[in-house]
Amino acid sequence: MADSQTILFVDLTGSTAAYQAVDGAQVAAVISKVTAWVGRVCEAHAGRVIKFLGDGVLAQFDDSVAAVRAAIFMQRSHSERIQSWPEALRMPLKVGISTGVVVHLGEDTYGDTVNLASRLSDMAGAHSIWANEAVIERIRAERQALAAQGADSEEDLLNAVRYRSLGMMRIRGLDQAQSVFQIEWNDDVSSDLITVRGTLTGSDKLVEASGTELGIALAWLGHTRVFSSEDMPVEIGRIPSCAFVVSDQRVSRQHARLEWINGAFVLTDTSSFGTWVRFVDAGDAEVQLRRNQCVLHSTGEIALGTPFNDFSAPVVAFHIGSNKEQTGG
Repeated sequence: MADSQTILFVDLTGSTAAYQAVDGAQVAAVISKVTAWVGRVCEAHAGRVIKFLGDGVLAQFDDSVAAVRAAIFMQRSHSERIQSWPEALRMPLKVGISTGVVVHLGEDTYGDTVNLASRLSDMAGAHSIWANEAVIERIRAERQALAAQGADSEEDLLNAVRYRSLGMMRIRGLDQAQSVFQIEWNDDVSSDLITVRGTLTGSDKLVEASGTELGIALAWLGHTRVFSSEDMPVEIGRIPSCAFVVSDQRVSRQHARLEWINGAFVLTDTSSFGTWVRFVDAGDAEVQLRRNQCVLHSTGEIALGTPFNDFSAPVVAFHIGSNKEQTGG
C-alpha cells in the first residue's frame, strides 16, 4: 500500500571515533540508550518507529509538523545533555526529514521518500536538521491556516520554527535534484541570520546540466584558485600546506575544509574562532559555523576568524559554476 507520509531519519555522529577512544561496551550502551530515547520522542510526537539501524532510527509520521517538532526537541535536549558527558561520548545527532509517497510492506516502509530522508541525514552533519521542500510547504500551509482562523499562538513552535534554503541539490540515488532546507533549532542563533525564502528559482548554479563538472572558485586579496569536485577535500587555512592559504593571524592553521558530498560543495569549520558565510542572494543574512557545516551554493563570501561586521575581516569570495564557466571556456 502506498500513501503520503513524513519520514524522519536520525543518526548519531562520531560513533566510530568513540569506539576507538573508549571501551566498546560503554559506547554501545550509550548508543542503545540514545536510540531508545529517540524512539520514545518520536512516539510521544505521534510518530511510529519503523526500525533501529545500529546508531540510527527510522520513523514515520502522518503529520510533517509533528516530525519537525520531534526533531527540534531531540536536538535541543540531546545537545544540552551531552555537554556533561565525557568528550569521547559526545555523539551529536543529525536529522533528515522528507515528506512524500512511501510504500508499506508489512511493518517496513520503502521508496524515494525514505531514501531522501536517509541521504539528508547523511549530508546534514552534526547538530543539523535538513528537510525537503514538501516538509516546509506543510509548515507554511499550517501557519496560513492558523492565521486565517485568527489564532494567536506566537509561543507555539510552529510559528517559532525558522528555516533557510540550501538551494537545489543532486542526491545520490535519486533522479531529480531536490530543494533542500535547513531547519534551525538553536535559540542562540539570531533570527536575522536566517534566510526564509518563499520560493526557489531554477537558476542556482549548484545544479548544472548532466555531465557538466562543477567547480568552485576561491579568491582572497587578488589570489584566485579554481577547484573541481575531484580536487576535494580542500583545506583553507594559514599554513602553506593548505590548498588555499589565507595568511592572516586570525585564521587558524587549518581553518576550514571544503568537501564534495553527494553532489554539493560542503564547508566545515575546523577553526578556533569560527567561520561566517553569506550568499549574494540572501541580503545581509549570515550563517555562523562553529565546528559544523554549511552547503555552499551560487556566489558568496566566507569570513574567517571574525564576522563580516569587522571591516578588516579576512574574507574569501567564492563562486560555484561549471568548470567551463570558471575558466572562461
